[in-house]
Amino acid sequence: MMGYILLILGIALFVGGHWFKRLAPAKRAAMGDKGKGLVALLMLAGLVLMVIGYRNAGFVNVWVPPAFMTHIANLLVLIGFWFFALSSIPGTLSAKVRHKQLTGVKSWAVAHLLVNGDLASILLFGAMLAWAVVSVILINRAEPTWTRPANASVKNDVIAFVVGAVIYGIVAAIHTWLGYYPFPM
Repeated sequence: MMGYILLILGIALFVGGHWFKRLAPAKRAAMGDKGKGLVALLMLAGLVLMVIGYRNAGFVNVWVPPAFMTHIANLLVLIGFWFFALSSIPGTLSAKVRHKQLTGVKSWAVAHLLVNGDLASILLFGAMLAWAVVSVILINRAEPTWTRPANASVKNDVIAFVVGAVIYGIVAAIHTWLGYYPFPM
């Protein structure tokens, strides 16, 4: 039970920290630069609590994912890392997608929901998916116009894909080290 409490508290801190600026801009602005550190600390504490809570949450099976979903999930995680890389490396795709990091989080979260049918996973990855979707809505309402990145190139799309693939490989190795082998036989 304590694992679930920590998981939910972590989600609340992480999401609340991210949305504070969007939902209470005057309060956030009144905090000045010192507020950035406090909000970042709350989000970091939320992330740590999510990891601890998730790792300690008792296993409650909700559904059993079919084995073939692993392939789809791996592809979605790779796409998620590619979008994260595109947020720093302006390719032609990054000129078409406004919220590259949030799109990456959505792809990553859906991937994990496809292959994890336990309650803790549904809470964690479902919350991250909901956070990313609502964040896009909040940002688009606050800042309806978007200037597309200039000088986008296909070459940068390829570079971003390679960076995403390397990060994917590192994360897959970490998952394997932790006992969660991400590749089916």
